[in-house]
Amino acid sequence: MKNGKLTDKVAVVTGASKGIGAGIAKHLALEGASVVVNYASSKTDADKVVDEITKRGGKAVAIQGNVAKKADVERLFAASKKAFGKTTSWLTTPVSTTSNLLKRSRRMNFTASLTPTFLG
Repeated sequence: MKNGKLTDKVAVVTGASKGIGAGIAKHLALEGASVVVNYASSKTDADKVVDEITKRGGKAVAIQGNVAKKADVERLFAASKKAFGKTTSWLTTPVSTTSNLLKRSRRMNFTASLTPTFLG
């Protein structure tokens, strides 16, 4: 992938196995970010997104997790840290359970939208 605005950034993208989430994950990778492709149940689709990113020279991993479950979210971030050493952004696709989790969580620091620092 090119040295883009997002080189050295690591993005966790929820619902990234298809649709808008997959599009976001691919675009972030094109801009140089390493991407955690989160999926709830569609491992095959998530693996396809990862394969597309890596074939273009990007870095990506697929990690299963239901973002409505705190333990899954903690595991998701641990897997991101193991794969890439850090997480710099958390990007959610529109799912009401995700926004409810973000509202309830006080111990975790989530970035639920693209911020000027992430986009450069």
